[in-house]
Amino acid sequence: MSMTSHERLLAALRGLETDRIPWSPFLAYWWEDQPQAVQDRGQIWFLKEIGADALLRGFKTPFTNSDACGIEKYPSFCLPFDGCEVRRTVRADRLHVEFETPVGNLTLLARTSSVANSQFVTEHPVKRREDYKILSYLIEHMRIEPDYAPIAAEIAEVGADGLSVPLISPFQKTPFQSLIEHFVGTERLIYDLQDFPEEVEALLAVMSERALEAVRIAAASPAEAFITWEDSSTTNVSPALFARYIAPELDRWGEVVHDAGKLLIHHACGHVRKLLPIMVREKVDAIESVSPPPTGNVEIWDAQAALGADMSLIGGIEPVHFLTLEMDELRAYVEELLDRINPHRYVLANSDSCPPGVTVEKFRLVTEIVRGR
Repeated sequence: MSMTSHERLLAALRGLETDRIPWSPFLAYWWEDQPQAVQDRGQIWFLKEIGADALLRGFKTPFTNSDACGIEKYPSFCLPFDGCEVRRTVRADRLHVEFETPVGNLTLLARTSSVANSQFVTEHPVKRREDYKILSYLIEHMRIEPDYAPIAAEIAEVGADGLSVPLISPFQKTPFQSLIEHFVGTERLIYDLQDFPEEVEALLAVMSERALEAVRIAAASPAEAFITWEDSSTTNVSPALFARYIAPELDRWGEVVHDAGKLLIHHACGHVRKLLPIMVREKVDAIESVSPPPTGNVEIWDAQAALGADMSLIGGIEPVHFLTLEMDELRAYVEELLDRINPHRYVLANSDSCPPGVTVEKFRLVTEIVRGR
C-alpha cells in the first residue's frame, strides 16, 4: 500500500500499520540560516522538495495573540490581558517588558543571541515572594480566545504532504515547566518551594485552570494533533518534581484531547532516561525529540523499550552527529539506527533541532535511506 505523508504520520502516531517509517526533519535553528529565497518558499515546500513527511511542530496556536508581545517565541507573553498594561522596549539585542497590574508590576529582561538565533531570559519576572501574587493576577486576567483561522490555513496548505501540530498551551508548556523557564528560573523556584510553598502552589493552581481552559479551546480546533514544548530534562527538574507537577498536568490535557479524538505530543529534548518510567504512564500519544548522547542521554531503542508498545516516539538522529558525520558515516549511522529500533509507532527525525551547518544533501540522504527500506 502507498500512503500520503498525512496518512503515514497519523498512522505511526496512532500505532497503525504504515507503508514505511515516516521521516520528519526538525528544522529549528537551521531554517533561519537558509537563503531568503528558500525561506520565502516556506518549510512545507522545502520538506516536500526533499521528500520528507512534513510534521509542522508548533508553528501555530489556536489562540488570539496581542500586538503587545514580550518574548515573541513564547506565546504566553503574546496574549492580551484585561485591566493590565504591557510595555515592551527593544534596544539592539536587549528586550525589556514591563507588566503593569493593579496589584503591582513585573519586569522581564531578555537578550537575543544572533549566534544561537534565539532569545533567552536574563531576568525572570518573579524575583520576590509577593511577585507570585502579581503573576497570579496577570494569569487570571489573561484573555484566552479561540482563533482557528491560522490553523485551518496551515492544514489546507500542508494538505496530504504532512500534519499540522499546533501548540496546545498558552504557556507553551505545562505551568511548572513554564515557571522554570519563563517566569521564575530553576534555582529560585526550588528555593521558593521550600520557603513559601503556599504562594507557589496557589499560582500553579491558577495557571493549571487557565491552561486547561486553553486545552479545551485547542481541542475544539480543526487540528488533529497538538504539541507541548516541555523541554523535559533532569538537567532542570528532578523525577520527583516531574511526577508531582508535570505528569499530572499532561494527563489532564491528554484526557481532553483524547475525548475529542485527537493526539497529544510531549516534546522531551533533554536528559530523560530517569523520567522514562514516569513518561510511560502519561496520557500522551508520543514523546518527541528524544535524543541519544551527547544531546540527550538515552539510546532510541532503550527509550522504546522503556516506553512500551503503546507510546510513539519521534527522533533518533542526534544533532551533533547530523552535523559532523561525513556522508558515508551518516549513512552507516542512520542504517544502524533503523536496524536497531522497532519501526512500530516510530517517526524518524533529527532530535530537537538542526545545526545550521547541516547540508541539504544530508537531508536527501536520509530520505534515500528511508525510501530504500
